Amino acid sequence: MTTLLLFHHAQGQTTGCLAFAEELREADHTVHAPDLYDGNTFRELDEGVAYAEQVGFPEIIRRGLAAATELPADIVYAGFSLGALPAQSLAQTRSSARGAILLHGCVATSEFESPWPKGVPLQIPRWMPTNGPKLMWPKA
Repeated sequence: MTTLLLFHHAQGQTTGCLAFAEELREADHTVHAPDLYDGNTFRELDEGVAYAEQVGFPEIIRRGLAAATELPADIVYAGFSLGALPAQSLAQTRSSARGAILLHGCVATSEFESPWPKGVPLQIPRWMPTNGPKLMWPKA
């Protein structure tokens, strides 16, 4: 099956994120789910975002890149919301990425050192509370 590097959202590596990773493992995927928050989790989204702002978004991305150094490059990079930042950075800049799943977040490809690589599949699901789930597909 697939090997994924899965990054948590702004509330940290919560039980929900870990449960999702476990569901993927039960489906025979290999999932690495590093903690970018040094063990901190937040009950409220605002608290988690404040923590990320305090640490700095570049540092959050750097921690994600560091988590990938011991893994092969030809994996899928995935992230929830804030975790989409390191996932997108890795998928966009690390050679041999197999794909990216950016759940509920992404940034312009110009934020990283190279354009989106040709042949690297990308999904960006986002939740629209009034209309249900939507899939956004990039034009590239």
